[in-house]
This record gives sequence, structure tokens and C-alpha cells, in this order.
Amino acid sequence: MMNNTGMKKLAWSLLVAGIVSGTAVMGYAQSPARVAYPDGYRHWAHVKSMVIEKGHPLFESFGGIHHIYANANALRGYRSGKFADGSVIVFDLLDATRTNDSALVEGARKVLGVMHKNSRLYASTGGWGYEGFKGDSRSERVVGAKAAEACHGCHTAQKAKDYVFSSYRK
Repeated sequence: MMNNTGMKKLAWSLLVAGIVSGTAVMGYAQSPARVAYPDGYRHWAHVKSMVIEKGHPLFESFGGIHHIYANANALRGYRSGKFADGSVIVFDLLDATRTNDSALVEGARKVLGVMHKNSRLYASTGGWGYEGFKGDSRSERVVGAKAAEACHGCHTAQKAKDYVFSSYRK
């Protein structure tokens, strides 16, 4: 049988354990889910390409050649204007290099940006999870927990288009 002091110690231990595990669960539930690297994205639908050159307001951050790819769900979203959960859009940003014979060619990959639609996991950012993978790395993340300010802050200007800047070129 446990004495009064032992019961108090046990009660405090259980209370502390409950608070610690509850805080850990709440912290896990509130942190954004990690957006996966989009294996095989270059076999998806190519939505469009563009070049941002010096003089454009976004040149410092996004200067270079952009290729946009969409998985099957996202392609349907481009056509309907509403992206369903499971839609993935890839923003492949490469250096742009001018050759001596006046051609603009792809250089090294700067970043691979990914938007993944999951209304439950990413409710605080319009249903979209965002990530950027540095260069050719499949694991070095450049956005992480900063998705709300690093990505979604700009995408809110496109709320009427389900937070997507690009449009599908027929």
C-alpha cells in the first residue's frame, strides 16, 4: 500500500507526464506536415515555361528559367479552376545563361518548388503545403516551417485562383 506522500508523488508524476505528452502531441499537430519531394515530376504535364530576367521585381529571388509541371489532379484543377486534394504543382527554377550565339539556355537548378494540396493538413495556408528543395538535392529543404511567410504570403494574392499563379496554356 502507498502512503499519502507516495500518492502525491505519483499524482504529480502522472500530471507532468500528461502535460509533457499533451504538449508534444499539440506541437506535432500544429507544425506543418512535410511536403514530399515529387519523384517523377518531369513525366507529368508541362504547364508552361517562362524566364524572369534582370529588371523584373522578382529577379533577385526568382531570376532564371521556370518550368511548371502538374500531376493529373493538378492538371484537372488548372482546367476547372479548383484544385482537389492530392494536386501537386512543381516550379523548377534554373539559372538562365546567354550563349555567344544569342541563345538562352538552362544552367544549374537553383530550387525545385513544390505545392501540395491537402485541405486538412495545410488548412492554415489555404489547403496548400509548400516546400523548396535546394539545387538538385532531394532532401535539403529551404522552406520548412516558414511556408506561411516564405510562400503563402505571396500566394494569397491569387486566392481567387485557389492560390495558384500559373495558368495552363492550351
